[in-house]
Amino acid sequence: MRTSAAGRKAITEREGLRLKAYQDSVGIWTIGVGHTSAAGPPTVTKGLNITAALADQILTRDLSIFEKAVNNSVTVPLNQNEFDALVSLAFNIGAGAFQRSTLVKELNKGNRYGAANQFLAWDKITVGGKKKALKGLTNRRKAERDQFLNSKTSGLPEPKPPTGSNPPASSNWLVALINAILSLFKRR
Repeated sequence: MRTSAAGRKAITEREGLRLKAYQDSVGIWTIGVGHTSAAGPPTVTKGLNITAALADQILTRDLSIFEKAVNNSVTVPLNQNEFDALVSLAFNIGAGAFQRSTLVKELNKGNRYGAANQFLAWDKITVGGKKKALKGLTNRRKAERDQFLNSKTSGLPEPKPPTGSNPPASSNWLVALINAILSLFKRR
């Protein structure tokens, strides 16, 4: 699979587009749409400036790295919205961290809701040897989780609720269950 136009737009909005090199929240030089030297050329250094067209080319190249990571590590079929959300997460945390994540393990077991909830675990950075939650990352992870679970925009059916305990209370299946119970009482 490849990132959709909507997925690419979401990543661009989450990362921001900066044509002049800057240091991110942990001091890594970044440019374009979240591009760092770790993703490949160009090497990002203080004073580097690029055009919007070059930023778009770099994003396409960078996305291919994370699309490959998702395609190679996820063994269950994905909807487009799920794929786009996973690429967004991998783009932000790195391919290796994504591939080793509990999220991928849960998803490959077929536990989509368990996987969705794992997005929320990736909202911290390490500062001075201690993990610290960042509001911006917390908001991004909630948005990625929502994107992962929201199949309405993809034209595909909503994922089925999990069997077992602790399903999310906001799911449509809960409304259906309540309606079914109420209809039983109406029959009496």
